[in-house]
Amino acid sequence: MPGPTNTLLIEGSFEELADELAHYIDDVQKKQNPESANTQAEIAPLLEKEQKDEALKKLVTASDVLNTAPEKEFIAAYNLLVHLIRQSPNLDKFLPKICQNLSSPIKSSPTNGPGLALTILTTIFNILPPDNDTRYHVFFAVLRVVRASSSFELLRPQLKSLDSWIGAWETDEEDQRKLYLEIANVAAEAGEDAQSYLYLLRALRTIPVEEVSSKESQALAVRALKSALNHPSHFDFQDLTSSDPIQALRKSDSDWYDLLEVFNAELLDDYNDFLESHDDFLSNAGLDGSILYRKMRLLTLASLAASTPSRSLPYQHIARALKIPSEDVEIWVIDVIRAGLVEGKLSQLNQTFLIHRSTYRVFGEKQWTEVQGRLDTWRTSLMGVLEVVRSERIKMAGERERELRELEGRVNGGGGGMGRGMGGGRGGPRDFDMGMD
Repeated sequence: MPGPTNTLLIEGSFEELADELAHYIDDVQKKQNPESANTQAEIAPLLEKEQKDEALKKLVTASDVLNTAPEKEFIAAYNLLVHLIRQSPNLDKFLPKICQNLSSPIKSSPTNGPGLALTILTTIFNILPPDNDTRYHVFFAVLRVVRASSSFELLRPQLKSLDSWIGAWETDEEDQRKLYLEIANVAAEAGEDAQSYLYLLRALRTIPVEEVSSKESQALAVRALKSALNHPSHFDFQDLTSSDPIQALRKSDSDWYDLLEVFNAELLDDYNDFLESHDDFLSNAGLDGSILYRKMRLLTLASLAASTPSRSLPYQHIARALKIPSEDVEIWVIDVIRAGLVEGKLSQLNQTFLIHRSTYRVFGEKQWTEVQGRLDTWRTSLMGVLEVVRSERIKMAGERERELRELEGRVNGGGGGMGRGMGGGRGGPRDFDMGMD
């Protein structure tokens, strides 16, 4: 796969190497169609006239036969062709045909063909300068090979560099969208639903505001929304609601937008209302009803946890909101914790869910009011704590002062006793006691 820029080192003059490759192409072609094996004869006069690009054109046109070359000779033959093409000032003129060849099945090696094709495409990608936008087309060919061979794992590490590559190529929004959609397709066919959704979302963001009402935009918005809804572990829909193409569904596909609103901010009762008023919507839209119902229950439980001021949610409230038997409450609480929507612990003794942390699905005026209420509650509690601490501090200070006085009294009182023994008087101690009062 793509890596640092490198070079191909092949000895020989252009004329010698071109003649050698033409001879090899003819040898391979003879096994398929002997009458078509005339590449060497066609380029010979062109090489004599130093018409290199014309000779290259003949070689590149005939190069699709290399897909039938023996596996052990495949890489060497293509490397030679790439080396010759690099010597032309019109490199971009010839590479698309090579990429097209490599995106097609390698007939001589059905098993190892994708690996052979990726090896050559990687070589082409790496010999091009980082800012050469031809890399875009080469990478597209890589995607087609990966998609055909279901080898998404080979692609995954390279996606980390995609943003920097796009920046270097100065790719416009339309080409970015094509690239993101192809990656989404590759990921979807490989069962990588989370990655597919990520690149569908990125493709959505490339649509200009003035084009959000187009059929392409509407189709892509619905596809992204459907992907998010059908994904069992996707619970955050804020990234969709903030998208202009999604907002445009209010007019073009209002049912889809209404369903999004339910999953973004509403509860299970609202979802059931939607289903009652849209009898066949889920089946016609290709949505999985069991996945959606489970997600809606988890989201409803998350909303309950977030809106509970006491942070203690009784089992009976959960059972009523989720429309489940009381004995199933703990199973659903465990599920919502596993989903990362809420943190807390179950108290079987008290039949309550003690909430440590909860996530707001949306954050608007209602949520700000709830936060203000909690802050006021915490403030009142803290003031009470501070008052207790202040009272205890005063009490401790008084006790400390009293202890010091008692200690001083014992010390001074001991001195008065010595005076009585020497003088026999009692006035000293009596006066001292009065002073202490």
